[in-house]
Amino acid sequence: MQVKDIRLLILDVDGVMTDGRIIYDDKGGELKCFDVKDGQGIKLLMEEGIEVGIISGRVSGASEYRARELGISILHQRVDDKVSTYRKIIDEKGLVDDQVCYMGDDLADIPLMREVGFSVAVADGSQYVKEVADYVTVKNGGNGAVREVCELILKAQDKWDTLMEKHFGSI
Repeated sequence: MQVKDIRLLILDVDGVMTDGRIIYDDKGGELKCFDVKDGQGIKLLMEEGIEVGIISGRVSGASEYRARELGISILHQRVDDKVSTYRKIIDEKGLVDDQVCYMGDDLADIPLMREVGFSVAVADGSQYVKEVADYVTVKNGGNGAVREVCELILKAQDKWDTLMEKHFGSI
């Protein structure tokens, strides 16, 4: 599998799109911090026709809001069996494993990481997850790791320079 074949990036939320911390207010409301640079990377990826989806073991209104804000329509929360959910997604999309990248950080992500064509662990993820991953990010989850992978994919597909020129002029 090569990164240039990726057509779908699937993300875990806690520990990948966020730093893994869950903050509760005194009424039990949940707060999460998302990195704006990750969001920009996701938008650029989708602009180039690469879909982005989320599969999370937890349910969070903040995750739903962030997905909607970024235009991510593939959102599955409270998922115990990530592989089964993944299989349904790729069947619906007409994709094969080699066209999918999955980013995870913890033990529950390992079975799905073994299925996809390109698996990614965040730098501060579990050691076991990093041992399974095809690529380990330099950045930590919630701190630019998603953006790093978006850039990796876009560069491997020779789309990065064109996007930079289009949006920002010569960099």
